[in-house]
Amino acid sequence: MKKTKVCVIINPVSGTESKKNIPDEVAAAFDQKEFDLIFRLTGYPNHATEIAREAMENAFDSVLTAGGDGTVNEVAKALVNSDTTLGIIPFGSGNGLARELGVPLDSEKAIEIILKGHTRTIDYGVANEHIFFCTCGVGFDAFISGKFAEEKNRGPLGYFRNILEGAVDFKSEEYEITYDDGELKERAFIITCGNASQYGNEAYIAPGADMEDGKMNVSILKPLNALEIPQTTLQLFTKNIDKNSKMTTLLTSNLTIKRSHAGVMHVDGEPIETGKEIHVKVIPRGLNVFAPPKPANKQKENETIFSALTRWFS
Repeated sequence: MKKTKVCVIINPVSGTESKKNIPDEVAAAFDQKEFDLIFRLTGYPNHATEIAREAMENAFDSVLTAGGDGTVNEVAKALVNSDTTLGIIPFGSGNGLARELGVPLDSEKAIEIILKGHTRTIDYGVANEHIFFCTCGVGFDAFISGKFAEEKNRGPLGYFRNILEGAVDFKSEEYEITYDDGELKERAFIITCGNASQYGNEAYIAPGADMEDGKMNVSILKPLNALEIPQTTLQLFTKNIDKNSKMTTLLTSNLTIKRSHAGVMHVDGEPIETGKEIHVKVIPRGLNVFAPPKPANKQKENETIFSALTRWFS
Protein backbone atom coordinates (compact mmCIF):
# COMPACT_ATOMS: atom_id res chain seq x y z
CA MET A 1 0.00 0.00 0.00
CA LYS A 2 1.30 3.44 -0.92
CA LYS A 3 1.99 5.59 2.13
CA THR A 4 0.83 9.17 2.54
CA LYS A 5 3.88 11.44 2.49
CA VAL A 6 3.97 14.08 5.22
CA CYS A 7 6.68 16.69 5.78
CA VAL A 8 6.76 18.32 9.23
CA ILE A 9 8.55 21.69 9.36
CA ILE A 10 9.53 22.92 12.81
CA ASN A 11 10.88 26.36 13.58
CA PRO A 12 12.74 25.76 16.86
CA VAL A 13 13.05 29.45 17.78
CA SER A 14 9.71 30.99 16.76
CA GLY A 15 6.58 31.39 18.80
CA THR A 16 6.03 31.31 22.52
CA GLU A 17 6.63 27.69 23.57
CA SER A 18 9.21 24.94 23.17
CA LYS A 19 8.62 22.56 20.28
CA LYS A 20 11.10 19.88 21.32
CA ASN A 21 8.28 17.36 21.92
CA ILE A 22 6.57 17.90 18.56
CA PRO A 23 8.43 15.12 16.66
CA ASP A 24 7.42 12.59 19.32
CA GLU A 25 3.83 13.89 19.44
CA VAL A 26 3.41 13.68 15.68
CA ALA A 27 5.14 10.31 15.36
CA ALA A 28 2.95 8.85 18.11
CA ALA A 29 -0.25 10.16 16.53
CA PHE A 30 0.40 9.04 12.94
CA ASP A 31 0.22 5.35 12.03
CA GLN A 32 3.64 4.56 10.57
CA LYS A 33 2.08 1.90 8.35
CA GLU A 34 -0.01 4.54 6.58
CA PHE A 35 2.21 7.62 6.75
CA ASP A 36 5.77 8.33 5.66
CA LEU A 37 6.94 11.15 7.94
CA ILE A 38 10.00 13.36 7.61
CA PHE A 39 10.94 16.14 10.04
CA ARG A 40 12.85 19.27 9.06
CA LEU A 41 14.10 22.12 11.26
CA THR A 42 14.39 25.67 9.93
CA GLY A 43 17.63 27.54 10.40
CA TYR A 44 17.19 30.98 8.82
CA PRO A 45 14.54 33.34 7.38
CA ASN A 46 12.53 31.84 4.48
CA HIS A 47 14.08 28.41 5.07
CA ALA A 48 10.55 27.08 5.70
CA THR A 49 9.53 28.27 2.22
CA GLU A 50 12.45 26.39 0.66
CA ILE A 51 11.64 23.19 2.55
CA ALA A 52 7.92 23.39 1.73
CA ARG A 53 8.59 24.04 -1.95
CA GLU A 54 10.95 21.07 -2.06
CA ALA A 55 8.32 18.87 -0.40
CA MET A 56 5.69 20.00 -2.90
CA GLU A 57 8.00 19.30 -5.85
CA ASN A 58 8.61 15.82 -4.43
CA ALA A 59 4.88 15.08 -4.36
CA PHE A 60 4.36 15.21 -0.61
CA ASP A 61 0.66 15.02 0.20
CA SER A 62 0.85 17.50 3.06
CA VAL A 63 3.23 19.83 4.86
CA LEU A 64 2.69 20.46 8.57
CA THR A 65 4.20 23.45 10.28
CA ALA A 66 4.95 23.97 13.97
CA GLY A 67 5.91 27.57 14.58
CA GLY A 68 4.67 31.12 14.75
CA ASP A 69 2.67 33.15 12.27
CA GLY A 70 5.76 33.96 10.21
CA THR A 71 6.62 30.29 9.77
CA VAL A 72 3.04 29.43 8.82
CA ASN A 73 3.10 32.20 6.22
CA GLU A 74 6.44 31.02 4.82
CA VAL A 75 5.12 27.48 4.36
CA ALA A 76 1.68 28.48 3.08
CA LYS A 77 3.00 30.78 0.35
CA ALA A 78 5.07 27.89 -1.03
CA LEU A 79 1.98 25.67 -1.28
CA VAL A 80 -0.48 28.01 -3.01
CA ASN A 81 -2.05 26.73 -6.23
CA SER A 82 -0.84 23.18 -5.57
CA ASP A 83 -2.37 19.88 -4.45
CA THR A 84 -0.28 19.81 -1.26
CA THR A 85 -2.26 20.52 1.91
CA LEU A 86 -1.10 22.74 4.77
CA GLY A 87 -1.45 21.56 8.36
CA ILE A 88 -1.01 24.06 11.21
CA ILE A 89 0.27 23.22 14.70
CA PRO A 90 0.14 26.71 16.23
CA PHE A 91 2.96 28.04 18.38
CA GLY A 92 2.74 31.76 17.64
CA SER A 93 1.84 34.81 19.64
CA GLY A 94 -1.03 35.79 17.34
CA ASN A 95 -1.92 32.56 15.48
CA GLY A 96 -4.08 34.56 13.07
CA LEU A 97 -4.67 31.92 10.40
CA ALA A 98 -5.15 29.11 12.92
CA ARG A 99 -7.69 31.12 14.93
CA GLU A 100 -9.54 32.17 11.79
CA LEU A 101 -9.86 28.56 10.62
CA GLY A 102 -10.84 27.23 14.04
CA VAL A 103 -7.65 25.19 14.46
CA PRO A 104 -7.12 24.48 18.19
CA LEU A 105 -4.16 26.21 19.80
CA ASP A 106 -3.34 23.05 21.76
CA SER A 107 -0.82 21.00 19.74
CA GLU A 108 -2.41 17.63 20.50
CA LYS A 109 -5.85 18.83 19.41
CA ALA A 110 -4.37 20.53 16.33
CA ILE A 111 -2.80 17.22 15.31
CA GLU A 112 -6.20 15.53 15.80
CA ILE A 113 -7.73 17.99 13.31
CA ILE A 114 -5.06 17.06 10.77
CA LEU A 115 -5.67 13.34 11.28
CA LYS A 116 -9.41 13.77 10.74
CA GLY A 117 -8.47 14.83 7.21
CA HIS A 118 -11.09 17.52 6.69
CA THR A 119 -9.77 20.21 4.37
CA ARG A 120 -10.90 23.62 3.19
CA THR A 121 -9.65 25.53 0.16
CA ILE A 122 -9.25 29.17 1.07
CA ASP A 123 -8.46 32.42 -0.71
CA TYR A 124 -5.19 34.28 -0.37
CA GLY A 125 -4.12 37.82 -1.16
CA VAL A 126 -1.23 39.41 -3.03
CA ALA A 127 0.01 42.92 -2.20
CA ASN A 128 2.76 44.19 -4.53
CA GLU A 129 3.75 40.55 -5.13
CA HIS A 130 3.83 39.74 -1.40
CA ILE A 131 1.46 36.89 -0.50
CA PHE A 132 -0.74 37.16 2.58
CA PHE A 133 -3.48 35.03 4.09
CA CYS A 134 -5.04 37.13 6.85
CA THR A 135 -4.42 40.86 6.43
CA CYS A 136 -2.24 43.48 4.82
CA GLY A 137 -2.41 47.21 5.18
CA VAL A 138 -0.96 50.67 5.61
CA GLY A 139 -1.29 53.30 8.27
CA PHE A 140 -1.26 52.78 12.01
CA ASP A 141 -1.37 48.97 11.93
CA ALA A 142 1.68 48.91 9.64
CA PHE A 143 3.39 51.38 11.96
CA ILE A 144 2.57 49.15 14.96
CA SER A 145 3.77 46.01 13.15
CA GLY A 146 7.26 47.52 13.05
CA LYS A 147 7.17 48.27 16.78
CA PHE A 148 5.61 44.90 17.67
CA ALA A 149 8.27 43.03 15.68
CA GLU A 150 10.78 44.28 18.27
CA GLU A 151 8.53 43.52 21.25
CA LYS A 152 9.74 40.90 23.74
CA ASN A 153 6.24 40.43 25.17
CA ARG A 154 4.49 39.09 22.07
CA GLY A 155 1.10 38.46 23.65
CA PRO A 156 -2.06 40.62 23.56
CA LEU A 157 -0.85 42.83 26.42
CA GLY A 158 2.28 43.84 24.50
CA TYR A 159 0.19 44.50 21.41
CA PHE A 160 -2.28 46.59 23.41
CA ARG A 161 0.52 48.65 24.99
CA ASN A 162 2.13 49.33 21.61
CA ILE A 163 -1.20 50.60 20.29
CA LEU A 164 -1.62 53.06 23.14
CA GLU A 165 2.00 54.26 23.06
CA GLY A 166 2.21 54.40 19.26
CA ALA A 167 -0.89 56.58 18.93
CA VAL A 168 1.09 59.52 20.34
CA ASP A 169 3.70 59.47 17.54
CA PHE A 170 1.64 58.37 14.53
CA LYS A 171 0.43 60.83 11.86
CA SER A 172 -2.41 59.91 9.49
CA GLU A 173 -1.91 60.23 5.73
CA GLU A 174 -4.03 61.06 2.69
CA TYR A 175 -4.73 58.13 0.36
CA GLU A 176 -6.30 57.63 -3.06
CA ILE A 177 -8.14 54.33 -3.19
CA THR A 178 -9.41 52.57 -6.32
CA TYR A 179 -11.52 49.41 -6.02
CA ASP A 180 -13.94 47.29 -8.06
CA ASP A 181 -16.90 49.66 -7.66
CA GLY A 182 -15.23 53.05 -7.72
CA GLU A 183 -12.65 55.26 -6.09
CA LEU A 184 -12.31 57.61 -3.14
CA LYS A 185 -9.83 59.92 -1.47
CA GLU A 186 -9.52 59.69 2.29
CA ARG A 187 -7.25 60.71 5.14
CA ALA A 188 -7.00 57.49 7.08
CA PHE A 189 -5.64 56.19 10.34
CA ILE A 190 -5.78 52.61 9.04
CA ILE A 191 -6.43 50.92 5.70
CA THR A 192 -6.53 47.16 6.19
CA CYS A 193 -7.30 44.55 3.54
CA GLY A 194 -8.87 41.59 5.32
CA ASN A 195 -8.95 38.19 3.68
CA ALA A 196 -9.55 37.00 7.24
CA SER A 197 -11.51 38.78 9.94
CA GLN A 198 -8.59 39.25 12.35
CA TYR A 199 -4.95 40.18 12.59
CA GLY A 200 -4.41 37.44 15.19
CA ASN A 201 -4.65 37.56 18.98
CA GLU A 202 -8.43 37.79 18.39
CA ALA A 203 -8.09 41.40 17.24
CA TYR A 204 -10.95 41.59 14.71
CA ILE A 205 -10.32 44.37 12.18
CA ALA A 206 -12.80 43.02 9.59
CA PRO A 207 -15.49 41.03 11.47
CA GLY A 208 -17.43 40.24 8.30
CA ALA A 209 -14.53 38.86 6.25
CA ASP A 210 -14.82 35.38 4.74
CA MET A 211 -11.76 33.46 3.50
CA GLU A 212 -13.78 31.59 0.90
CA ASP A 213 -15.79 34.31 -0.88
CA GLY A 214 -13.18 35.54 -3.39
CA LYS A 215 -13.29 39.03 -1.85
CA MET A 216 -11.47 41.08 0.76
CA ASN A 217 -13.06 43.34 3.33
CA VAL A 218 -11.22 46.64 3.27
CA SER A 219 -11.46 48.53 6.56
CA ILE A 220 -10.80 52.27 6.33
CA LEU A 221 -10.67 54.02 9.69
CA LYS A 222 -10.58 57.81 9.72
CA PRO A 223 -8.12 59.63 12.03
CA LEU A 224 -8.71 59.24 15.75
CA ASN A 225 -7.90 61.54 18.62
CA ALA A 226 -6.18 60.26 21.76
CA LEU A 227 -9.45 59.93 23.67
CA GLU A 228 -10.91 57.65 21.00
CA ILE A 229 -8.03 55.15 21.00
CA PRO A 230 -9.05 53.09 24.07
CA GLN A 231 -12.67 52.64 22.96
CA THR A 232 -11.62 51.78 19.41
CA THR A 233 -9.12 49.24 20.72
CA LEU A 234 -11.84 47.67 22.84
CA GLN A 235 -14.08 47.44 19.75
CA LEU A 236 -11.22 45.72 17.94
CA PHE A 237 -11.03 42.95 20.54
CA THR A 238 -14.82 42.50 20.90
CA LYS A 239 -15.72 42.19 17.19
CA ASN A 240 -17.36 45.62 17.14
CA ILE A 241 -14.89 47.70 15.12
CA ASP A 242 -17.31 47.77 12.18
CA LYS A 243 -19.75 49.72 14.40
CA ASN A 244 -17.27 52.56 14.86
CA SER A 245 -18.67 55.76 13.34
CA LYS A 246 -15.31 56.51 11.69
CA MET A 247 -15.09 53.14 9.91
CA THR A 248 -15.84 52.61 6.22
CA THR A 249 -15.85 49.06 4.81
CA LEU A 250 -15.43 48.08 1.15
CA LEU A 251 -15.96 44.62 -0.34
CA THR A 252 -13.75 44.08 -3.39
CA SER A 253 -11.44 41.64 -5.13
CA ASN A 254 -8.96 44.30 -6.31
CA LEU A 255 -7.61 47.44 -4.67
CA THR A 256 -5.04 50.11 -5.46
CA ILE A 257 -3.75 52.43 -2.73
CA LYS A 258 -1.81 55.56 -3.69
CA ARG A 259 0.03 57.68 -1.13
CA SER A 260 2.39 60.64 -1.28
CA HIS A 261 5.58 58.74 -0.45
CA ALA A 262 7.01 55.25 -0.10
CA GLY A 263 6.89 53.63 3.31
CA VAL A 264 5.97 50.60 5.34
CA MET A 265 3.05 48.25 4.83
CA HIS A 266 2.37 45.13 6.82
CA VAL A 267 1.75 41.69 5.32
CA ASP A 268 0.27 39.30 7.89
CA GLY A 269 1.85 41.43 10.59
CA GLU A 270 5.31 41.59 9.03
CA PRO A 271 6.52 45.14 8.22
CA ILE A 272 7.72 45.55 4.62
CA GLU A 273 9.04 48.68 2.92
CA THR A 274 7.26 49.33 -0.36
CA GLY A 275 6.50 52.09 -2.85
CA LYS A 276 3.94 54.88 -3.10
CA GLU A 277 1.49 52.65 -4.97
CA ILE A 278 0.20 49.35 -3.59
CA HIS A 279 -1.83 46.88 -5.67
CA VAL A 280 -3.80 44.26 -3.74
CA LYS A 281 -5.81 41.39 -5.19
CA VAL A 282 -7.50 38.20 -3.98
CA ILE A 283 -6.74 34.81 -5.51
CA PRO A 284 -9.82 32.62 -4.93
CA ARG A 285 -9.53 29.11 -3.51
CA GLY A 286 -5.75 28.95 -3.77
CA LEU A 287 -4.64 27.08 -0.63
CA ASN A 288 -5.67 23.69 0.74
CA VAL A 289 -5.54 23.51 4.53
CA PHE A 290 -6.58 21.06 7.23
CA ALA A 291 -9.29 22.71 9.32
CA PRO A 292 -12.62 21.98 10.99
CA PRO A 293 -15.70 22.47 8.79
CA LYS A 294 -16.69 26.09 8.27
CA PRO A 295 -19.38 27.14 10.79
CA ALA A 296 -22.84 27.59 9.30
CA ASN A 297 -22.97 31.03 10.88
CA LYS A 298 -19.51 32.56 10.66
CA GLN A 299 -20.49 35.57 12.75
CA LYS A 300 -20.47 34.29 16.30
CA GLU A 301 -22.15 36.32 19.00
CA ASN A 302 -20.06 39.21 20.24
CA GLU A 303 -17.96 38.39 23.25
CA THR A 304 -18.47 40.28 26.50
CA ILE A 305 -16.07 42.98 27.63
CA PHE A 306 -15.27 40.84 30.65
CA SER A 307 -14.13 37.87 28.58
CA ALA A 308 -12.06 40.13 26.32
CA LEU A 309 -10.29 41.70 29.27
CA THR A 310 -9.69 38.25 30.72
CA ARG A 311 -7.88 37.19 27.51
CA TRP A 312 -5.74 40.34 27.40
CA PHE A 313 -4.33 39.85 30.87
CA SER A 314 -4.08 36.04 30.93
